[in-house]
Amino acid sequence: MEKTIVTSGKTIDLAIEAALAQLGLDRDSVSVTVLQKEKAGFLGFGAQPAKVQVTYEAPDPVPEAPKVALSSASRTKPKAAAPVKKPEQPKQPEAPKAEPVKEEPVKAPEMPKPEKPRQEKPRPPKQEKKPEAPKEPKPPKEPKAKPEPKVYEPAKPGSTEEKIEVFLKGLLEHMDSQAVPHCYQTEGNTYKVDLVGDDLGYLIGRRGDTLDAIQHLANYTINRDVEGRIRINVDAESYREKREESLRRYARKKAQQVLKARRRTTLEPMNAYERHVIHAALQDMENITTHSTGVEPNRRVVIEYVR
Repeated sequence: MEKTIVTSGKTIDLAIEAALAQLGLDRDSVSVTVLQKEKAGFLGFGAQPAKVQVTYEAPDPVPEAPKVALSSASRTKPKAAAPVKKPEQPKQPEAPKAEPVKEEPVKAPEMPKPEKPRQEKPRPPKQEKKPEAPKEPKPPKEPKAKPEPKVYEPAKPGSTEEKIEVFLKGLLEHMDSQAVPHCYQTEGNTYKVDLVGDDLGYLIGRRGDTLDAIQHLANYTINRDVEGRIRINVDAESYREKREESLRRYARKKAQQVLKARRRTTLEPMNAYERHVIHAALQDMENITTHSTGVEPNRRVVIEYVR
């Protein structure tokens, strides 16, 4: 059974977090409809909080067993009183009659019968247990082979790959990172950069924010010094591929919820790359359409049911 609650907050995200904290659910288990966006007002006057309507699935209540009502006749009619028994007068005891004494004849003592000796049946000889053959030891499990590190060819002097690597090396040194960039051309004017090293988590950032910033700086800087327009994709520990697969699963799950409830839902804010993955994942799904709403950096994807 579907239920809804309305919560408010300074921003839409804070209103959603308040609803999730109240329900004890995660973001993937609810559908959010924005009722009112926040307004800052002027000098503190006229400010309005953001309001959202959160829809969630609640278990259906268990019906109680019907109580059996007593009939009016059973409540109003008094029970019939039991009849009072009259006390019976005690009977006078009769005098016992004298009976003649009979003499019993004396029986001769019986002689004990001789017991027959019991014949024991011969028991079959016990069969000796055959010795079990020793079990063969199980072969030890082979350890999983670790993937071999990828081998990169060195960039040619004066090439675009070398310019990209030189720029990223200087940027990573300013970030106190020991990661090494390896650039190679994939197709056309598209270049991919793999950051290799230890402790790459802070270079990825929350939901890839830091990685996106590094990629944006590389595209802006390199495109000023080369002819034409090139595209640079920066990745670390295959984060982009894992993130794309996670977004596709998330999009399909939310689309199934929209089909079931037949009402639209608005996803959390995403960057242009993540919104593109969501649109592409649902473009061939029947009775589902997607579009983006809002302005950066709070632009969101809306999944809507269509007949």
